[in-house]
Amino acid sequence: MLRGLQILELLAGEKKRWTTTEISRKLKIPKSTASYLLHTLLERGYLVREADGVYRLGMKLLALGTQALRGIEVRELALPILRRLTTETQTTAHLAVLEGAEAVYIERVPSPGFIQMDTWVGRRMPLHSTSVGKALAAFLPEEEAEALFQATGLLRFTPRTIITLPRLKQELKRIREVGAAVDNEENTPGVRCVAAPIFGSSERAVAALSLTGPVQQVTEEGVGKIVEKVKEAARQLSRALGGQGRS
Repeated sequence: MLRGLQILELLAGEKKRWTTTEISRKLKIPKSTASYLLHTLLERGYLVREADGVYRLGMKLLALGTQALRGIEVRELALPILRRLTTETQTTAHLAVLEGAEAVYIERVPSPGFIQMDTWVGRRMPLHSTSVGKALAAFLPEEEAEALFQATGLLRFTPRTIITLPRLKQELKRIREVGAAVDNEENTPGVRCVAAPIFGSSERAVAALSLTGPVQQVTEEGVGKIVEKVKEAARQLSRALGGQGRS
């Protein structure tokens, strides 16, 4: 893995086009190793091999860079909205993005109360048992979402966790119809969360915004109001990113 990253960094330098032999000499690795790594990166779309056998960076890296920049952009736009939601609801607000087969918190505004959620920026969360995870997964192509669930497995965290694919598919369909996801003590006992997807210019959610609190605070009777607040905040962010949001 390290050698592969070194190759990418080399090709991102001042000299943009390298042969296998040149890479082998520069990185002091066997030519066979360089050839294998280059072939792997080529197959994955990270490199392009020109007619004369010279390698250069591929467009997939540009796509990854664009996603990273979008993550920074949505975080900056979301922070004041998260702060407002936390003040209005006294709950903890999160912003999460999809990374691999998990949701990752990229921003967090803690509630001002004594009870604090056990979360932090950078924490990785399951897709099937969290509101942010379900909100992100609901707007993926079905086959892609299934592959992610199969990669991690539908592990049970509480008696309420959804652990069968048919039921999870029904839940994701409901989320698409309603425009919000609820984690009703599915990941942590005694904790209820509400999330809504944030859209850019495509149908895929670029992030999800959530509010989290103990069930005594986010009650079943009051969850509807939380849902509407979260959905409106997500629509606002979607419009700021050039998306239309969901009703």
